[in-house]
Formats: sequence, C-alpha cells, structure tokens
Amino acid sequence: MLPFIFLLPLIQTLILVYAASFDMKEIRLLIIDKDQSTESRNLQQKFIASPFFVTEIRHEASNAQDVIISGEKHAILYIPKDFEKSQKRQESTELQLLIDAVNQQAAGLINAYTNNILRDYSGNLKLEQGLISEKNLSPINVQKRYWYNSSLNYKHFMLPGILVILVTIIGTFLTALNIVREREIGTMEQINVTPIKKWQFMLGKLTPFLIIALFDLSLGLLVGVILFQLPIVGSLVSLFVFALVYLIAAVAMGLLIANEAKTQQQVMFTVFFFFVLFVLMSGIFTPVESMPQWAQAFNHLNPLYYFMRAIRMILLKGSDLGDVVPELISLGILGTVMFGVAVFRYRKLS
Repeated sequence: MLPFIFLLPLIQTLILVYAASFDMKEIRLLIIDKDQSTESRNLQQKFIASPFFVTEIRHEASNAQDVIISGEKHAILYIPKDFEKSQKRQESTELQLLIDAVNQQAAGLINAYTNNILRDYSGNLKLEQGLISEKNLSPINVQKRYWYNSSLNYKHFMLPGILVILVTIIGTFLTALNIVREREIGTMEQINVTPIKKWQFMLGKLTPFLIIALFDLSLGLLVGVILFQLPIVGSLVSLFVFALVYLIAAVAMGLLIANEAKTQQQVMFTVFFFFVLFVLMSGIFTPVESMPQWAQAFNHLNPLYYFMRAIRMILLKGSDLGDVVPELISLGILGTVMFGVAVFRYRKLS
C-alpha cells in the first residue's frame, strides 16, 4: 500500500492535470485558397497570426477532405475563386468551413474561434470600403472580466477534481482491499474471537485510512500550489472539515463493499464499477446542470458530486462552510447510512 499512499498523489496530480484538458491550443487548419489574391492572403494572415491555429495553405482542393478523415487536420476553410472581386463589387461572398465534429466540444471551440476571426476581418473590410465608420465598427464596447478563474487556466479547474478522485481511491479502494486481504490471510478470524464490538472494529478500520486520505489531500494541494499555482481563495479549515465528512462516506462505502466481497478481485471489480459511474456523473468534466433530470436526481446518491462541487467552490470562489451546508448535510446523511449498513452487515464470526 505504500506506493498507493505516497506515489499515487504525485503521479496522479502531475499527469492527469496536464492530460485532462479541453483547451484547444493547436487547431490544425487547412486553408484551400482558390483565389490566390491579395485579400485572400490577408485573410490567411489572420489565421496564421492567431495563437490557436496551426495553418497550412493549399491552392488545390483535390483529396482535401482526406486530411479530416485521417485526423491530420481539425478543419478546412475554402476560399472561393473571385473572392477579391466580389469584395470590390461589394457583393456577399460565401466561405465554406468543414470541421471534424467527432469531439463536439472541440468542434464548437473551432467554430467559435474561426467565426471570431472572420467577423473581425469582415468588420475591418467594411471599414476600409467606407460602408461603416470607425465609430460604428464596434458600437458596444464589451470589457470582459472572468470571476474566480480570471486567467481561464483549465488546470485550476481540473486539479480540485483530480484531488477528489485521489482521496476517493485512498478512502474507498484501499479500505476495502485491506479488509478483504486480512480475511484471505486469516488475521480477520483472530480479531473476531476478541470481545471487540462490530462498530468498534469498523471505526478502527475507518480511522487510519481517513487520516491517510487527509494527508494525501494535503500533499496534492501542496503540489498544486507549487507546480500549478493553484489559487486557494477560501479557507483550508472549511475544506478539510468538508473533506473529513466526505471521507467518512467514502471509507464507509469501502467498508460496505468489503463486507460483501470474498476476494480482492471482487473488491477491484466492484469498486471499479461504482468508481467510474460516480466519477463520470460527478461533474468533473461536464456540468451536472446540463445532464438529464434523471442523472441529476441520481447525483443525490453520489458522494463525489458533493465534494467535487464543494472543493471548487472553496478553492476557487472563496466559499465557506455556510455556502456548502446543503452538500455537507447530504454527505453526512450518506456517510451515516453507509457506515450503519456496514456495521449491520459485518458478520463477526470466528
């Protein structure tokens, strides 16, 4: 278990925070320029100058769509012939944009970035042609300010979620694995012949893994602050109080699984089943509010959902315990019920 306790926080934090990202930093764009005019080259320069696009220029469209099918390019922009002439005659011009939409979120970002560049180019073109004045180029002056993650750093959004997964693995998986391992090697029978009560045994198994998980949470936060400049806006006391309640529920879940499992293999498969389900439904990647109503209702039984929501609120927004009281109460109820069922289901047989 030592590698799990000490190496898992470091490896998981260092690798997953970089890997689990929806940022589009290198959009591979192919521009088919059939006009080869001054204006078409001006439009090309808009994309070349953008930090989001890696642009390739071609003048022939033969087999162009194969680069999307093969995954070589994310999008293709067709500039038609007579592009410049149409502009000089002040006629509308149609451009065709083909986007690989296998990844829906990435396709949406590519479409938004491309439209922004085309809109900017169109506005400057109308200004040059005298169709609009500089005053009317942008009649509404929008000044953007993003709260709680002003730099839009995706790592600051993902790292708290990774820490939730980390402490869940420690609390649930290792707890269940430890008890079943003792049952397999026979030391459990030695405990069963003692006068220790069932709730005392369960509490004794809960406490050490709860402390280990809190240590790993502290280690993950330290790594996040040093390597990723994770902002800790809220109170660490509030965070650890909430984490303590959450870990009681997570460890109780591990105890409950261990009571029903006979071998370590059964533990691994059972934990994997619930873990994947709870993680994907927790909102680590996609907002829970965008899920169907039945999925949102299911999350009332998902401990990860409550901690995933609370840790981001505390670290990034500066929320205190008063702001996460509903989540805290729900977690307390889940933890109490699961611990009670685990005690009831534990068979103290020698």
